[in-house]
Amino acid sequence: MTFRAGWNFLMTPGPTNIPERVLRAMARPALEYAGPDFLELSVGVHEDLKEIFQTTAEVFIYAANGHGAWEAALSNTLSPGDTVLVPDTGQFSNSWSMMAESLGIKSQYMASDWRHGIDPEIVEQALRDDKDHKIKAVLMVHTDTATSITSDVPAVRKAIDAANHPALFMVDTIASLVTTPYRMDDWGVDVTIAACQKGLMVAPGISFTAANDKAREIGKSSTMPRNYWNWQTRRGAIHYSWYCGTGPVNSIFGIREAMDMIFEETLDGAQARHQRLAVAVRAAVAVWGSAGGFELNAKVEHQRANGVTTILIDEHINVADLHTLCRDRFNVSLGYGLGKLKGKSFRIGHMGHVNEPMVLGTLGSIEAAFTMLDIKHAKGGAQAAIESLARG
Repeated sequence: MTFRAGWNFLMTPGPTNIPERVLRAMARPALEYAGPDFLELSVGVHEDLKEIFQTTAEVFIYAANGHGAWEAALSNTLSPGDTVLVPDTGQFSNSWSMMAESLGIKSQYMASDWRHGIDPEIVEQALRDDKDHKIKAVLMVHTDTATSITSDVPAVRKAIDAANHPALFMVDTIASLVTTPYRMDDWGVDVTIAACQKGLMVAPGISFTAANDKAREIGKSSTMPRNYWNWQTRRGAIHYSWYCGTGPVNSIFGIREAMDMIFEETLDGAQARHQRLAVAVRAAVAVWGSAGGFELNAKVEHQRANGVTTILIDEHINVADLHTLCRDRFNVSLGYGLGKLKGKSFRIGHMGHVNEPMVLGTLGSIEAAFTMLDIKHAKGGAQAAIESLARG
């Protein structure tokens, strides 16, 4: 086993670095599940999550990863045979579409080049063409971590309204929540999906759905089999039912502490920090790529994600060697390419509990790895990031 000194720089787009405060909070002894202390803690977490989502809608907590929240959103609002419209943003829109089909839902998938965000005009036209309103929901991934593309949520909402279509609007914010501005109610989103292991800075294993009145009312007539995911039974005077069994007590400790940290920084402050770090990473990539061999996957500047950067590489570069050297020599963990970008890209995560020195250390380590592996690049990427951060 390779010895690695110092802290690991976990620069993947999930899971992300867990703050010491959150780790300590999660290490507490469990509380009596039916006692008043956990009840107060749990109700407070459910309520304060609404501030994170910027909503007054009901928030449901699951002991599951983000895929669990996907299934909860689908199974609570749709019935077998229903149709959903899924604009392609990358690997995760594709995976959500495939999940829908596995549940007997028809997916009208709108393929893209994986280098641009959702085109709202195409969404509007697809909905206008749906004269019989067979499409029951539009499934949108806000930020796809495979492509590092962030699409425009209000623009898609506007497209749905322009088509005068009654479809539910569901948005996956797993990779965008906290890193990127998101306002569920103001933007007219009916169901929001999220998870704890990215911008929320908590150990993987907890996910969320926020569902407004329209979504919950439609859900009452859904014939999709469900039990654990069921919104209808996850409320009531008996708190045990809120989790469909014993709640993830220690994870709730962690979420409470993580939200306290976010509120201390302020949600706006956290989003501004993520944007500042993302701009610095892109500055470094632009310099590296000026000699060829590297290119940002996201072509449109305002669609480039705040939490992760996907970098396309020359076909002659062995990305596995780069990953291995960064991990074993510099204790820096990077993200691999996914789906169509597997072997053709690498990803730098800069979301969650991340600051300027961590980003600069990561970029410097990558540059050193380029030199050691004799990978052609223009020097000065880390310096470009320093200058970007110095400008604020």
